[in-house]
Amino acid sequence: MMKTRSTNALANGIENGALLVAFAVFAVFLLGPAFYVFKGSFENLSVSLISSDGGWTLQNYVSLFQSGYFIYVVNSLVVCITATVLACTISLFCAYCLSRFRFKGRGFVFAAIMGGQFFPWIILVNPIFIVFARTGLINSQIGLILCYTAFITPFTIYLMVGYLTTIPKSLDEAAIVDGASRFTVVTKIILPIMWPGMVAAGTFGFLQSWSEYLLALALITDNAKKTIPLGLYQYFGDVQVDWGAVMAGSVVATVPTLLLFLPLQRKLVSGLTAGATK
Repeated sequence: MMKTRSTNALANGIENGALLVAFAVFAVFLLGPAFYVFKGSFENLSVSLISSDGGWTLQNYVSLFQSGYFIYVVNSLVVCITATVLACTISLFCAYCLSRFRFKGRGFVFAAIMGGQFFPWIILVNPIFIVFARTGLINSQIGLILCYTAFITPFTIYLMVGYLTTIPKSLDEAAIVDGASRFTVVTKIILPIMWPGMVAAGTFGFLQSWSEYLLALALITDNAKKTIPLGLYQYFGDVQVDWGAVMAGSVVATVPTLLLFLPLQRKLVSGLTAGATK
């Protein structure tokens, strides 16, 4: 018996050690590039990419904001937060209808929404550009918000439908018996319960629109209205690249996402888990 316990303990120790090594290797591959970018943002160009001698400097950040990079951060925040709020609001009511009501064509509607998620939206850039040019939405943050909202919504609906199936319908029925309207049920009863699902959907939508480049490149040419991905691209010249500014700009672009979503990490994990158990 003692020998069996010793063997089991040894096997568990080896297994835990292997998992620890695998986690360490994964952490190096995951955090290594981020650390390199962060370190390079405080170094001279020659230090970052060519040699190991030199000193620390804040000049990359100083020149970054002197060039007007801060406006790109503000534009990205305005566009992405607005698009995320709109997408989550639309998705909440749409997901409520799909999860609570049984109507003819429900399966087709849900399949069409999922088709919007799997559809390669990049092929729509040309027709979107033509439509926006005719309606005066080129170089408009409103146009970019509408596009991001449309691209975010399908997956957020799917995620919220999965989360709403975990909320019993008896809550809705009890509130309706007490005289509450459907709108009141959604906003006063369902919404407070499904905040984790909303956080998960909002996180996905925000991050997807935060890093989007091609659509913004097609629709925005005015420097005063460009977003962060377009702002970073201007430091890639035809002859040389300002790597110090690129690294500093990448660090600055990461800060808002960390500040917004690190405090919501627990709700994000629970929302994704509940949304997956559909």
